[in-house]
Amino acid sequence: MSCGCSSLNDGKAVVDHVKSKGKAQEATKIVHEINCECGETFIFNKVIMNCPKCEMTYAVTPCSSGDINNIKKAGIKYA
Repeated sequence: MSCGCSSLNDGKAVVDHVKSKGKAQEATKIVHEINCECGETFIFNKVIMNCPKCEMTYAVTPCSSGDINNIKKAGIKYA
């Protein structure tokens, strides 16, 4: 990919990359339902979001946001 995001395997790297491009508030291509490890289930509709219960940060690049398997955990309150 020309955007360079295909090599991002770490959630923190995804967050940093998306933020550096100014796309942190961009909507995902598809709305996903995330089952967080804390037991909370929430709607993931922006490329960077935190779990409303434990605040685990989840992120995906805009171009990869159509596949739930591309969503990565970045750490508690990373973004």
